[in-house]
Amino acid sequence: MKFLVTGGAGFIGSAVCRRLATNPAHTVVNLDALTYAGNPASLRQIENRPNYHFVEADIRDATTVSEILNTHEIDVIMHLAAESHVDRSIDGPEAFIDTNIIGTFKLLNAARQYHDTLSSERRERFRFHHISTDEVFGDLPFDSGIFTEDTPYAPSSPYSASKAASDHLVRAWFHTYGLPVVLSNCSNNYGPFHFPEKLIPLVILNALDEKPLPIYGKGENVRDWLYVDDHAAALELVATTGAAGQSYAIGGRAERRNIDVVRTICRTLDTKRPRTSGNSYLDLITMVSDRPGHDRRYAIDPTRIETELGWKSSETFDSGIARTIDWYLANDWWWRPIREEKYAGARLGSKGS
Repeated sequence: MKFLVTGGAGFIGSAVCRRLATNPAHTVVNLDALTYAGNPASLRQIENRPNYHFVEADIRDATTVSEILNTHEIDVIMHLAAESHVDRSIDGPEAFIDTNIIGTFKLLNAARQYHDTLSSERRERFRFHHISTDEVFGDLPFDSGIFTEDTPYAPSSPYSASKAASDHLVRAWFHTYGLPVVLSNCSNNYGPFHFPEKLIPLVILNALDEKPLPIYGKGENVRDWLYVDDHAAALELVATTGAAGQSYAIGGRAERRNIDVVRTICRTLDTKRPRTSGNSYLDLITMVSDRPGHDRRYAIDPTRIETELGWKSSETFDSGIARTIDWYLANDWWWRPIREEKYAGARLGSKGS
């Protein structure tokens, strides 16, 4: 099949591109504007493959999007391009409105125009896969509840509100215009090539640099963690075999309090890369003021994708964290330049997650 992946130089997008491009029968076109979180180095292992193509462009550029769709005869659009950091959305929500809402709107229009030109056989095969987040569902109590595909939307941050709006647009283009869409809402991802201001890579790299390990509030906020390569496998399944108009919740069945995530990283590093002082990395944990609108808990029920599409995560949280730490220990060529970039200086390590 022929895929257009938007945001394919980002964390999840690059994992999707690496997975798809390893199949020589697929064609993969990666469209990315290379904003702060887009990193071509994440695609080094596939950049010279004949079935992989990179285009630096914005999803709001309708002319370029239409040219890609027609030139490469795209079968599936996997839409991952988004502004995605909650803290950044609080500091500056305008970019989130522009990319996540207006960008999705323009991409949907380009997809609709392209879909209308296809033969009946190709129209049947075509899918617009919109990749979203569990944060659109809002807050869960600590002691009850779990997100499903039928959970009402209740976003808390500018980021989650912008993603909720884009989800609604995608569904509207299915019901109003007949565009064959599929949607997925995932829990927190982690793994190799994760941008270093997110919680898990931030803690790993701050620890290696003997810097404070910041945690919001009391560290009791709970997230469901999903290894990024497991998520990429799920996304390929949804994009190629998901039912048009259907949504799929994707989670790792790995709920953890933030403080416990950080403690697990510290204890693993104590074994893999002991501090020269002999002290534990646990001593570097530092509590910081909580952020506004910080949801208490997210948890996803992935039963639908497990039963209907046959997907199941392969990594437990402990095995995934160990693999992630091993990757960061072995790949400073990728993360060190990002840590040293001046744009990241004030943000990286200044807050928790």
